[in-house]
Amino acid sequence: LHLLSRRQRQMCIRDRNMIYYKRYTRKLLPQKAAEHPRWVQWTHHSEGKTHCEECLMLDGCFFMASNHPPYPHHPFCHCTLEPVDYAVVLINASAYSDYRKFDPYLFNTTGLQTHNKEKLFKEWGYTVEDARWLQAEIERQAKEGYIAGKYTLGKLNWNGQRISIRVIIPRRDGTGEVSFITGWMVEPGGKLRMTTPYGGK
Repeated sequence: LHLLSRRQRQMCIRDRNMIYYKRYTRKLLPQKAAEHPRWVQWTHHSEGKTHCEECLMLDGCFFMASNHPPYPHHPFCHCTLEPVDYAVVLINASAYSDYRKFDPYLFNTTGLQTHNKEKLFKEWGYTVEDARWLQAEIERQAKEGYIAGKYTLGKLNWNGQRISIRVIIPRRDGTGEVSFITGWMVEPGGKLRMTTPYGGK
């Protein structure tokens, strides 16, 4: 591509994104590539004798170019932020939650939890019978929110980068909707792993 003009390079990148996305989804990108949000991959480079535990946990993680952990992360940080094609983010992004986050944790089916979160969901009309639906719906909305860049950076430590994503579910009696925060850990390759199904309003 280095022998082409700037506009020719941009067209090649656009066409590559279109082909790559269509190959895996059977659909065209929903808008022009130039309008897509910019994403980056945090890349850790092994230089020196010691390595920052936080940087190691960030290695390979995708973030919006406008919403990523502080960079450089510390003095003498060797990490870089590498551009990631939007099509790659769309294809690889996923949100996973362990069912135990809902049963027994959220709905407190063992009676061992003291968070009282099950009372909120009962007020909204939900019981443990709805756990599977809630799990799938929260995962779906979290993935969509992440891809749209609608996430808030949270605590970063040796466990990794936490983010929060707001989701909306209907009240079961049809009187409206409720909105609340869910918690996630960002993992390499656009993957999200749930840390909590309810992190507050």
